[in-house]
Amino acid sequence: MPFTDNPARPRGRKPPRLLLLACTLLAAFVCAPVTSAEEAGQALWDKLRAGTHFAIMRHALAPGFGDPDNFSLGDCATQRNLSDEGREQARRIGARFRDNGIDRAALYSSQWCRCRETAELLGIGEVQELPALNSFFRRFEREEAQMRDLRKWLAAADPEDPLVLVTHQVVITSLTGVFPQSGEVVVVRRTDNGDYEVAGTIRTE
Repeated sequence: MPFTDNPARPRGRKPPRLLLLACTLLAAFVCAPVTSAEEAGQALWDKLRAGTHFAIMRHALAPGFGDPDNFSLGDCATQRNLSDEGREQARRIGARFRDNGIDRAALYSSQWCRCRETAELLGIGEVQELPALNSFFRRFEREEAQMRDLRKWLAAADPEDPLVLVTHQVVITSLTGVFPQSGEVVVVRRTDNGDYEVAGTIRTE
């Protein structure tokens, strides 16, 4: 028997008016615009270009773990360095900066060779060394003092161009809580109370 809206309809069957309202709400929910990953990524580049946020990036792929026992800061032959894949990765992320309107940056790097080479291969500005970005992986007792120095430096920094820092996982994790992959860019804002708020991350791939 076809459904008719009358007092004799079976108990439990919802009135058509309520059913129509439910369908309308469901359709509105299903059809509501959803921010795509591409749009979210573009928003991060917008923040960097505007100067409201800065980028802190882990060096590109450098096979191995830590550094050799004979590590010497001024001798790249004693360090863990970028692979050919890592060099290509650094070039790709540099291309992404340029494709998103950042062809010049205030570019700072750890003094480690793999960080300096990553920064140079980005191709977005002259690389300046910043010891506060150095790794403390082998000497965690230095973390507190070094991070205090980095925060002090960031508080005073006021570059005309977007700020890009190239450093190590331990430094990024200590500052932001993020454990980045090789070549991953973390987009960060310094808040009014001196904390650091992560807006998101950008991966090479």
